[in-house]
Amino acid sequence: MSDLDFLKNLVLAPYILKATALIGVSRRVGGNQFRHSFSTLGILLDYKYFTESILLKASLLHDLFEDIPETQIDEVRQIDADANQVVELVLEVTRRKDETKPDYLQRVLDHGSVKAKILKCADRISNLTDLHRDTHPDHKISDYLIQTEQFIIPMAQQVNADMVIELTDLIAKRRKIIQRMASGSTDGVIV
Repeated sequence: MSDLDFLKNLVLAPYILKATALIGVSRRVGGNQFRHSFSTLGILLDYKYFTESILLKASLLHDLFEDIPETQIDEVRQIDADANQVVELVLEVTRRKDETKPDYLQRVLDHGSVKAKILKCADRISNLTDLHRDTHPDHKISDYLIQTEQFIIPMAQQVNADMVIELTDLIAKRRKIIQRMASGSTDGVIV
């Protein structure tokens, strides 16, 4: 089956309906988590993961259990034949209540499946794209970039060399914006 045929037969609607619960979860950068889930899906499609139905479906729900803890996981497991695997992947990339952010990222880096690492990299690409100085102070942006270098780049190195390039480029661009703004120069910088 060609990529086009696979995509024609991919049923995402039930996952989109579940993801609509994220409409009410706002993001500091504006918009909501529902739009972020579509951004993450779009990044995976951009990287041509056309035939990875579990990964694509999980991208729509990757923040659901963390952002809406009252979500009925057993309901999600009933969506379709892929649902159990989708739930397991979403749980794999969900930060546990007792985990610090570094512990969570280290867990995914050390023990995550290939799909979990790909999904986390796509999620971080989306987050970095949305990272702006008008929503986050420079030190928070800097900490986020360091965290990306420490945990996410090594994940990308394990699963997708092109994601390494994009992540590295996004980090460099965000650092350049911080440096230019700190020096008072806004030459050609859109923030």
